[in-house]
Order: sequence, then structure tokens, then C-alpha cells
Amino acid sequence: MAEARIKAGVWVSAALRLGMLDGKPGVVVRKGDADAGGVLVKLHGRTGCMVLSQFRDMNGDLAWMRATGPEPVAEAVVDEYIARQVRFDPDLWVLEFDAADYLPPFEGKIV
Repeated sequence: MAEARIKAGVWVSAALRLGMLDGKPGVVVRKGDADAGGVLVKLHGRTGCMVLSQFRDMNGDLAWMRATGPEPVAEAVVDEYIARQVRFDPDLWVLEFDAADYLPPFEGKIV
């Protein structure tokens, strides 16, 4: 039997609430497919930005990849990456959080 998965729109709402509770306010920059859209998270830190990209690991569990590399990069680099991904997958959600520590306000495995 297939595992029930939370809808993307519900997950996004929860992530934004967690951000407010954690002092990391966030916004939806781009609304994707409410049922099954993937999520990109743009983190604004002290010295630049980075993107976390959602994926499923080998066990099918939700995980996050530092899509723009392990170190912060210029905002223009992040925005260019996001634009490329949206052209490839128009169902993507894009969230932005103020996160000085470059950690998202939600729990998740980051690789």
C-alpha cells in the first residue's frame, strides 16, 4: 500500500507558520501545484543566499539538498537557479525565509 503524503499546499502553510514561530518570517514567492508540487526554499542569510531543493531519498523520505552549494552565494545566482528550475518544472512552489543561520524553520534531513 502506498504511503499517504501531505499535499504541497498544506505543507507550505505549515512551513510558513513554523517560520513565524521560529523568528524566520517567510513568504510564498511562487505558488505551485497545491496537491503535488515540489518545493524550493530560498534562505536569506547574513552574507548571501542559498536554495534548498526538496527530494525523496532512497527510502522515499523527504530530504533537502543545498542546491546552490554548501556556501552562500549572491542573490542573483539563487534567482537564476530558481528561474531555471521553474522553467523545467512549472508546478514548483518557491518559498523565501529570512534565516541568518541558513537553516530552514522546519525539520528535515539536509544533504
